[in-house]
Amino acid sequence: MKRFLLTFLLLTNIACAQEASLSTLVTPQNVSYEQCVKTYNIDLQNLFYLTIASINANRFQITEIQSKSGYILFNAVNKPFLAQVVKLDGKTSMLKITPANNSYYFQPGIVLNIFKYIDVNPALKNVELPTTR
Repeated sequence: MKRFLLTFLLLTNIACAQEASLSTLVTPQNVSYEQCVKTYNIDLQNLFYLTIASINANRFQITEIQSKSGYILFNAVNKPFLAQVVKLDGKTSMLKITPANNSYYFQPGIVLNIFKYIDVNPALKNVELPTTR
């Protein structure tokens, strides 16, 4: 009986810990700038397309795309965000997702879900894109 009770308590604590982490992703809070920036070993063009795909997969509304300068404006939970892809070198790029109104009080899951989509889709990272002349 003690063994059953101990197992039940451990499983309950694990379930509560998982729910708490999920609620912190959807609860508005102050998010640091460092959480909004991530570097990838992907070239600029592929990361830009992966970012568009990620925003679309998360069902956020894209309002403007500027491919030459590498930014995407989108709305998530009725708040405007700016996703900007920056080239660091030939095979490394950085993605910054910041609130367009400069208020860092929002749900961190918005940014983390976009990063997670890019991390989970490695097949899309090595797509050969046609070059235009």
